[in-house]
Amino acid sequence: MSINEILHSATSGLAAAQAGLRSVSNNIANVNVAGYAREKTNLTTRVVAGRVSGVAVGEPSRVADQFLEATVYRRSGDYGRAEVKAEYLDRLQELLGEPGGEAGLPARLDAIASAAVAMTGSMGSEQTAAEFTADVQDALSSMQQLTGDVENLRGDVESEVGYTVDRINGLLQRVYDLNTTVSQLTGLGRSTSGPADQRMNAIEELSQLVSINVRDQPDGRVTIEAGNGATLLDKKLRQLSYPSSGAGIAQPNYPAIELRFADGQGNLGAATGEKLDSAVVGGKLGGLIDLRDRALPEFNEQIGVLFGGMAEALNSVSNANTTVPAPASLNGRQTGLAGSDRAGFTGSATFAVTAANGTLLARADIDFSALPANATVDTVVARINAGLGGAATASFVDGKLNLTAANSSNGVVVAQDETNPSNRGGVGFAQFFGLNDVVRSDTSSLVPSGFAATDPHGFAAGQTTQFVLRDVSGRELASYALTTASGGSFGDIVNDLNASPMGQFGSFALDDRGRLRFDATASVAGSTITIPVDSTDRRGTGRTLSALMGLTGASSGLSDAAVRADVATSAGKLPLSRLQASAALGEKALGAGDTRGANAFVERLDIPVDFGKDGSATLERFSSLLLGKAGLHASKAEDSLADAAARRADATSRRDSFSGVNIDEELAQMVVLQNSYAASARVMSTASEMYDTLIAMVG
Repeated sequence: MSINEILHSATSGLAAAQAGLRSVSNNIANVNVAGYAREKTNLTTRVVAGRVSGVAVGEPSRVADQFLEATVYRRSGDYGRAEVKAEYLDRLQELLGEPGGEAGLPARLDAIASAAVAMTGSMGSEQTAAEFTADVQDALSSMQQLTGDVENLRGDVESEVGYTVDRINGLLQRVYDLNTTVSQLTGLGRSTSGPADQRMNAIEELSQLVSINVRDQPDGRVTIEAGNGATLLDKKLRQLSYPSSGAGIAQPNYPAIELRFADGQGNLGAATGEKLDSAVVGGKLGGLIDLRDRALPEFNEQIGVLFGGMAEALNSVSNANTTVPAPASLNGRQTGLAGSDRAGFTGSATFAVTAANGTLLARADIDFSALPANATVDTVVARINAGLGGAATASFVDGKLNLTAANSSNGVVVAQDETNPSNRGGVGFAQFFGLNDVVRSDTSSLVPSGFAATDPHGFAAGQTTQFVLRDVSGRELASYALTTASGGSFGDIVNDLNASPMGQFGSFALDDRGRLRFDATASVAGSTITIPVDSTDRRGTGRTLSALMGLTGASSGLSDAAVRADVATSAGKLPLSRLQASAALGEKALGAGDTRGANAFVERLDIPVDFGKDGSATLERFSSLLLGKAGLHASKAEDSLADAAARRADATSRRDSFSGVNIDEELAQMVVLQNSYAASARVMSTASEMYDTLIAMVG
């Protein structure tokens, strides 16, 4: 080896040691910087004309493991989802109050039962009746307040969805810009450490907002896909388009988050055809979508189911009883029926007119089972009028049944036959028409429809109902806009739904009470139906398909429910007396102090209520299970958050232990490089001395 080659080798050794010391110095300077990946100087053997000629110093590179980084991204997505769900479910728990608290919903229902018991021991005094109706109204107000608070909470979730979308867009644009920088530096053979670290930090924040898959490309770029497979970033920038961004308003349905191409400044262009429309996208955004579209609406839906069961239980008693004296008229609520509709009642009921002192003046006992199979509502009204002989008149107009005494000083009563009570859809005649309800709602009939598959549906052609089927994660499985055809039956509607895209996930059918039910297949067990839009109107009565069919608790009528106005203002209007079935004309049929109605309230509140798809349970049991389930979900969310935080911390620790700066290692490397520098300097010094000696010899 020539002296020149020795000098070149020594010089390259000095340069290599200096480059290594610069990397070590840079690493030590960034020892506490989050997300910094340490640098490593790249050295290769330099070969000239087939002979080794020192060391070639390359650009420093990041010490990183893409698999460890990918694990951090996955764990961050799990953490983001768990964190937001734990936060909002904890807020829901705060709305529910302390378990066993006096203001809680179970306590409100207990108060109703206690007040009913109090009425039985005081001969039905107006004071105890007033307490009973006040407790009923308190329970209704508590349910309405709770559903309103949950809707406000859902609005907060919606606001955060908008803010999260905006932040995701900002991070995607930043990663896109850094992709360009990294790609350019890679092409020039320059170090990419700085922009690559910044890009990793941006991707890590993005991974907490939405679950992502990151793939490295040969040119130094990365491509990013969402958890549902939608491409978020490649060589083209994409942005999320959300029309309701930050609106913060609870709605029946929300638009999907679309992906659109964008220019370098983030200006939106054409749609990509991909969407982020379910909780499957994961991360914080997925958690928010799950809360907004599934968890919170499901809770309110169950509150609606509870209200429906409570209204049915209380109204079953009030409609089987009357006041003393009986009211001069009984005014029913909207049923959605027309006079030409099939009456559909079995059993018997008594229609009576009584004097102010309770004397029976007229009565009509109607055995509905003896009527022709095709007997209509108008047929029943005619039978009532014929039986009462003008002492009172029944009329059925615009879906409402009214019964009015001819003499305003007399009263009218509808009573169930004690051995063979009237029945349609599981309720008696008076309750079906709402003649003596204690709980009223203008938006719901408060009873099952009692329709059969052969009954005409009564909806005009072209009216629509939107059905959406979601699985337990909130992901939309299928959506179908049912459009009614003129002259069809409820059976046709069921067949149409079963032939729709939802039919592959389960089957629709009418139950024995005329309620529409959906039974999901085992593969999607637990999936639920929601109806965000319903423009149907049966025979101009204002009753929609969803309100009549009772498919969801959202159409229960809770929003405007209240104790009937005259009962709320006068406790004496609470029906607590029962018509004496054996009384003959001219005999006393009603008596003051009759507490059989109070006893009936006590007994009915202890009997399980048929909640349809949600099974049978007492009101107290159902409410306890509902609130207990909410508490369980909140507790599980807290546990999931703790687990996700631990897994993310572990993944971050593993990544940083590989890529991060260790002071001891860097100091040890510094000693090695200093020794290498000193060795190269000694070689250079020796070569210089040799060169000087040779020159002296020649001289």
